[in-house]
Amino acid sequence: MNRREIVLASIVHVLGARPNFVKAAPVIGALRAAGAEQAVIHTGQHYDARMSEIFFTELGLPEPDVNLGVGSGGHAEQTAALLVGLEKEFTSRSPALVIVYGDVNSTIAAALVAAKLQIPVAHVEAGLRSFDMSMPEEVNRRITDQLSALCLVTSPEGIGHLAAEGVPVHRTHLVGNPMIDTLLANLGSFDTDRVREAHGLPGRYVLATMHRPANVDAPETAAALVRHLHGVADLADLVIPVHPRGRANLLAAGLDDHDGVHILEPLGYIDFIAAVRGAAAVVTDSGGLQEETTILGVPCLTVRPNTERPITITHGTNRLVTFEELVPGVRKSLDGGSGGSSPLIGTAPEPGPVAADRKPPLWDGHAGPRIAEVIMRYLGE
Repeated sequence: MNRREIVLASIVHVLGARPNFVKAAPVIGALRAAGAEQAVIHTGQHYDARMSEIFFTELGLPEPDVNLGVGSGGHAEQTAALLVGLEKEFTSRSPALVIVYGDVNSTIAAALVAAKLQIPVAHVEAGLRSFDMSMPEEVNRRITDQLSALCLVTSPEGIGHLAAEGVPVHRTHLVGNPMIDTLLANLGSFDTDRVREAHGLPGRYVLATMHRPANVDAPETAAALVRHLHGVADLADLVIPVHPRGRANLLAAGLDDHDGVHILEPLGYIDFIAAVRGAAAVVTDSGGLQEETTILGVPCLTVRPNTERPITITHGTNRLVTFEELVPGVRKSLDGGSGGSSPLIGTAPEPGPVAADRKPPLWDGHAGPRIAEVIMRYLGE
């Protein structure tokens, strides 16, 4: 085996939470098609089978070569366990490149360990910024980008953010959104009628997901959120797959004390996106769901003061709301109004994939091959 073959045979992907799996699937597939040998390290940051293992099956991901099983814990405890486990793996494998995804603790831990061992890092979803340093994710993504040899950017504004932070232009590549690759590749599998029947969902519903620390960690904040979610349920049935984070606080606040609230366990990718596709509107504090609803044409109201995905706002498919603005915003969406500053919210009589010319740039289902091309060229050089 010559040196080029050795280099191309040692790519390691680090995956820790369910959004990572969705983003990684098209990248791993494209690199496999390009002839690269790869290893997958599952950190176990999301340890519930419904939030990790099922994704490998549904998305055609290879079985992880190792599962570190770090589980939950405080930021220091979890990140420390990740640093120790990943250092052992990287030292034994000596990869030519480590690929990380998104902005979870597994992402920053892998980037930090690789940098200390002088292993180059490729960051998929680089350049996203909320400019809110109270968010752990913002800390993670900023530091990861500084440590990365390849910053693989999903939307154009990320190029400017990286340039403003001094990231050299040759490290930055606009490649599109691999999460959208996965969505478009599975579009025919999102059977809303099947999911509605399997989980007893009503004919018309608003789907909600809530897990951000700012919304669910403090009992008094969770209680305020629940009051407003009950207000949404007064307008239409509310379906909410409850994330392990915040579950105790939301239930203690009486989330299920409303006949219109339907609480579900976390769903696999196919069932979850099928449920999203059939929703009259989505209420969330998730990052990725803002992107997925943009492509599916489902009105989205994001319960946060900011977003690292402003392209969903400028495209008119998403709107930021406070607790107090949530019920009026949902009412406008359900009534077919614009919901305020987002012109597309509520305008589609039947939710469905948006036309190609309405999608953000390069959200076309081909980000995985673009990423593979950048990586193979980098390793070849």
